[in-house]
Amino acid sequence: MDIKIKSLNKLLIILKTLKSKGKKIVFTNGCFDILHAGHVEYLIKSKLMGDILIVGLNSDSSVRFIKGPGRPINNMADRAKVLAALACVNYVTIFNEATPNVLIKKIRPDILAKGGDWDIKDIVGGMFVASYGGRVRRVPYIKGYSTSALIKRLKSKK
Repeated sequence: MDIKIKSLNKLLIILKTLKSKGKKIVFTNGCFDILHAGHVEYLIKSKLMGDILIVGLNSDSSVRFIKGPGRPINNMADRAKVLAALACVNYVTIFNEATPNVLIKKIRPDILAKGGDWDIKDIVGGMFVASYGGRVRRVPYIKGYSTSALIKRLKSKK
Protein backbone atom coordinates (compact mmCIF):
# COMPACT_ATOMS: atom_id res chain seq x y z
CA MET A 1 0.00 0.00 0.00
CA ASP A 2 2.88 2.41 0.66
CA ILE A 3 3.80 1.93 -3.01
CA LYS A 4 0.73 4.01 -3.84
CA ILE A 5 2.01 7.02 -1.86
CA LYS A 6 4.17 9.12 -4.17
CA SER A 7 5.96 12.45 -4.12
CA LEU A 8 4.70 14.80 -6.81
CA ASN A 9 7.90 14.36 -8.86
CA LYS A 10 7.63 10.55 -8.86
CA LEU A 11 3.93 10.74 -9.60
CA LEU A 12 4.53 12.98 -12.63
CA ILE A 13 6.94 10.42 -14.10
CA ILE A 14 4.35 7.65 -13.64
CA LEU A 15 1.60 9.82 -15.12
CA LYS A 16 3.61 10.56 -18.24
CA THR A 17 3.63 6.84 -19.03
CA LEU A 18 -0.03 6.34 -18.10
CA LYS A 19 -1.15 9.28 -20.22
CA SER A 20 0.89 8.03 -23.19
CA LYS A 21 -1.13 4.81 -22.93
CA GLY A 22 -4.38 6.78 -23.10
CA LYS A 23 -5.35 6.33 -19.46
CA LYS A 24 -7.96 8.80 -18.18
CA ILE A 25 -6.66 10.51 -15.03
CA VAL A 26 -9.08 11.56 -12.27
CA PHE A 27 -7.90 13.86 -9.49
CA THR A 28 -9.59 14.68 -6.22
CA ASN A 29 -8.37 16.02 -2.92
CA GLY A 30 -9.20 16.43 0.72
CA CYS A 31 -8.13 16.12 4.33
CA PHE A 32 -9.66 12.66 4.87
CA ASP A 33 -9.01 13.07 8.59
CA ILE A 34 -11.34 10.34 9.83
CA LEU A 35 -12.22 8.15 6.88
CA HIS A 36 -15.92 7.25 6.86
CA ALA A 37 -18.43 5.61 4.51
CA GLY A 38 -19.21 8.96 2.85
CA HIS A 39 -15.54 9.34 1.89
CA VAL A 40 -15.36 5.78 0.58
CA GLU A 41 -18.48 6.20 -1.56
CA TYR A 42 -17.13 9.50 -2.90
CA LEU A 43 -13.77 7.94 -3.82
CA ILE A 44 -15.40 4.93 -5.49
CA LYS A 45 -17.63 7.21 -7.58
CA SER A 46 -14.63 9.39 -8.47
CA LYS A 47 -12.68 6.34 -9.65
CA LEU A 48 -15.57 5.28 -11.89
CA MET A 49 -15.06 8.50 -13.89
CA GLY A 50 -11.72 7.33 -15.30
CA ASP A 51 -8.90 4.81 -15.19
CA ILE A 52 -6.55 6.20 -12.55
CA LEU A 53 -7.62 7.95 -9.33
CA ILE A 54 -5.12 10.28 -7.71
CA VAL A 55 -5.92 11.68 -4.27
CA GLY A 56 -4.23 14.91 -3.24
CA LEU A 57 -3.99 14.74 0.56
CA ASN A 58 -3.64 17.87 2.68
CA SER A 59 -0.55 17.76 4.90
CA ASP A 60 -0.99 18.18 8.66
CA SER A 61 -0.09 21.88 8.49
CA SER A 62 -2.53 22.37 5.61
CA VAL A 63 -5.34 20.69 7.58
CA ARG A 64 -4.60 22.89 10.62
CA PHE A 65 -4.73 25.98 8.41
CA ILE A 66 -8.12 24.96 6.95
CA LYS A 67 -9.80 23.26 9.93
CA GLY A 68 -8.15 25.02 12.86
CA PRO A 69 -6.29 23.88 15.98
CA GLY A 70 -6.92 20.34 17.12
CA ARG A 71 -7.00 19.02 13.58
CA PRO A 72 -6.04 16.75 12.05
CA ILE A 73 -7.08 13.95 14.39
CA ASN A 74 -4.96 11.45 12.45
CA ASN A 75 -1.50 12.39 11.21
CA MET A 76 -0.59 12.68 7.55
CA ALA A 77 1.26 9.37 7.31
CA ASP A 78 -1.66 7.46 8.81
CA ARG A 79 -4.23 9.24 6.62
CA ALA A 80 -2.16 8.50 3.51
CA LYS A 81 -1.81 4.84 4.48
CA VAL A 82 -5.55 4.41 4.99
CA LEU A 83 -6.34 6.03 1.61
CA ALA A 84 -3.68 3.93 -0.13
CA ALA A 85 -5.29 0.77 1.27
CA LEU A 86 -8.48 1.45 -0.70
CA ALA A 87 -8.73 -0.51 -3.95
CA CYS A 88 -10.27 2.46 -5.79
CA VAL A 89 -7.29 4.74 -5.04
CA ASN A 90 -4.33 4.36 -7.39
CA TYR A 91 -2.03 7.04 -5.96
CA VAL A 92 -1.86 9.42 -3.02
CA THR A 93 0.28 12.54 -3.07
CA ILE A 94 0.58 15.08 -0.28
CA PHE A 95 0.48 18.85 -0.55
CA ASN A 96 1.31 21.55 2.00
CA GLU A 97 -0.60 24.46 0.50
CA ALA A 98 -4.13 25.45 1.54
CA THR A 99 -5.42 24.37 -1.89
CA PRO A 100 -4.36 21.73 -4.43
CA ASN A 101 -3.96 24.32 -7.19
CA VAL A 102 -0.24 23.59 -7.73
CA LEU A 103 -0.91 19.83 -7.91
CA ILE A 104 -3.74 20.27 -10.38
CA LYS A 105 -1.63 22.47 -12.65
CA LYS A 106 1.20 19.94 -12.69
CA ILE A 107 -0.91 16.78 -12.92
CA ARG A 108 -3.33 18.18 -15.53
CA PRO A 109 -6.04 15.59 -14.87
CA ASP A 110 -8.63 14.66 -17.45
CA ILE A 111 -11.27 14.91 -14.75
CA LEU A 112 -11.29 16.97 -11.56
CA ALA A 113 -13.75 15.42 -9.09
CA LYS A 114 -15.10 17.14 -6.00
CA GLY A 115 -17.98 16.56 -3.62
CA GLY A 116 -21.45 17.74 -4.52
CA ASP A 117 -21.40 20.11 -1.56
CA TRP A 118 -19.03 22.31 -3.60
CA ASP A 119 -20.48 24.82 -6.04
CA ILE A 120 -18.89 24.19 -9.45
CA LYS A 121 -17.54 27.76 -9.63
CA ASP A 122 -15.77 27.32 -6.26
CA ILE A 123 -13.88 24.16 -7.14
CA VAL A 124 -10.18 25.01 -6.99
CA GLY A 125 -8.50 24.34 -10.33
CA GLY A 126 -11.80 23.91 -12.15
CA MET A 127 -11.28 26.78 -14.57
CA PHE A 128 -7.74 25.59 -15.30
CA VAL A 129 -8.86 22.01 -16.02
CA ALA A 130 -11.67 23.27 -18.27
CA SER A 131 -9.17 25.51 -20.13
CA TYR A 132 -7.44 22.51 -21.73
CA GLY A 133 -10.57 20.46 -22.31
CA GLY A 134 -10.67 18.57 -19.03
CA ARG A 135 -13.90 18.12 -17.15
CA VAL A 136 -14.95 19.16 -13.67
CA ARG A 137 -17.40 16.73 -12.10
CA ARG A 138 -19.28 16.90 -8.84
CA VAL A 139 -19.91 13.67 -6.96
CA PRO A 140 -23.33 13.67 -5.27
CA TYR A 141 -23.02 14.52 -1.59
CA ILE A 142 -24.27 11.88 0.83
CA LYS A 143 -26.09 13.58 3.70
CA GLY A 144 -25.19 12.57 7.21
CA TYR A 145 -21.47 12.09 6.60
CA SER A 146 -19.16 14.82 7.81
CA THR A 147 -15.91 14.45 9.69
CA SER A 148 -16.43 17.80 11.45
CA ALA A 149 -19.94 16.77 12.54
CA LEU A 150 -18.62 13.40 13.71
CA ILE A 151 -15.92 15.06 15.82
CA LYS A 152 -18.49 17.47 17.28
CA ARG A 153 -20.80 14.57 18.14
CA LEU A 154 -17.96 12.67 19.84
CA LYS A 155 -16.94 15.72 21.88
CA SER A 156 -20.53 16.25 23.07
CA LYS A 157 -20.63 12.66 24.45
CA LYS A 158 -17.77 13.32 26.89
